[in-house]
Amino acid sequence: MFKKLHRQMTLFSTLITSGILILMAAASLAIFERGLVRNSYERFLNNGNSCVAYLENQTILSHKWILEAKLEYGVEFRILNNGKRMYFDKLNEESSGGAAALTGNARENSVESMLAEAAWISKEEQGLDVEYAGSISIPKEVYFETSDFYACTALIPKGNGVLSLVLVYPLEGLKAQIFQQRVLFGGMVLLAVLALGVFSWLFTGKMLRPLEENRKKQTQFIASASHELRSPLAVILSCVQAMEKGTGETGRLLQTIKSEGNRMSRLIGDMLSLANADNKSWSVMKTDCELDTLLLETYEKYEPILREKKISLKVVLPEEPLSICKCDSARLSQVLGILLDNGASYVPAGGRMELGVEEKEKYFRIYVQDNGPGIPDENKEAVFQRFYREDSARKDKQHFGLGLCIAKEIVTLHKGSIRITDTPGGGSTFVIKLPKEK
Repeated sequence: MFKKLHRQMTLFSTLITSGILILMAAASLAIFERGLVRNSYERFLNNGNSCVAYLENQTILSHKWILEAKLEYGVEFRILNNGKRMYFDKLNEESSGGAAALTGNARENSVESMLAEAAWISKEEQGLDVEYAGSISIPKEVYFETSDFYACTALIPKGNGVLSLVLVYPLEGLKAQIFQQRVLFGGMVLLAVLALGVFSWLFTGKMLRPLEENRKKQTQFIASASHELRSPLAVILSCVQAMEKGTGETGRLLQTIKSEGNRMSRLIGDMLSLANADNKSWSVMKTDCELDTLLLETYEKYEPILREKKISLKVVLPEEPLSICKCDSARLSQVLGILLDNGASYVPAGGRMELGVEEKEKYFRIYVQDNGPGIPDENKEAVFQRFYREDSARKDKQHFGLGLCIAKEIVTLHKGSIRITDTPGGGSTFVIKLPKEK
């Protein structure tokens, strides 16, 4: 299920982010192309004005200037004197030969065909006939553009005649530049989409991993709970069957049923507590609490129980009075009881346990220490998992492996922490840190 969900979330997130990226890239490319075309046309206008101004002010035209202008501006000329092509223009065409032919695949155009098309458009659409052979008093010029070139045509008065100019700027270079930019943008977008796909796969995998682990823990929890509940139910049912047969041991059977029923009740209570913690409906009622008093009350409650198991319990309090701690004293007492009860299950007869508290600058430190067998480092976190038992073969019916998990939930509700350290000389020390509230 999670693998399929992983693939679906990866595909969905990749498609959504890629769609947004493609739209943004397309918009950016359109803006860039529009600016590129606008700048190109403005540059052509400036170059055309420069050429027209030069022809207006010069009485002698330089063949060298024509060649330099073509190279510098990237344009092609046709200059007519009273409607006839000038000699150097023909000479330039013959000397350039095939070099004047345009490359590209836009149209079957040559320089001559573009110049002829520009002259025709100028006459038919712009109203300026470049083959006019009469006389004019002021210069006339028009600018226009086609899909293949920009064009400028002009009539310039010269003495008793007129000088005509047809100037075109082929757009093959501009189109090639736009095409290259599109390829570049497309390649960048493709790489970005691939990167987004990889990132989405890793991100969704990382996001789903806790859910998958929680699902596994939930499945394990249900299986463990079912196992724990099945045992007392089996005992109760066998006792009921024995009573139905009338074995004469009704009192003992009823006591067994009561014991197993209490066991089931404790297990269900613990499971409901954890369910409330999972649903965030488990809260604490913080009040002013004197931790030294709380530890002494806990000591008085558990010292006789531990003494019966031949385990000594010692309480250690600081010499200076402790500050008031804001906490739920009943819940905190439950945590200490869980830790003492848990330690008593592992500490052998003749062992010892210690309960103490210290006050630091920003927190209170409470600890429960024993000299039992200890907990390996690799299991120090696992002991707080549900239904976990350090000794899986242990058959203690009073413990279900939920106590330490409940203790951690209670400490977490207090915004504190609980961890396990090794007791010097052997054993385990549970350390609780409760932050001081301002």
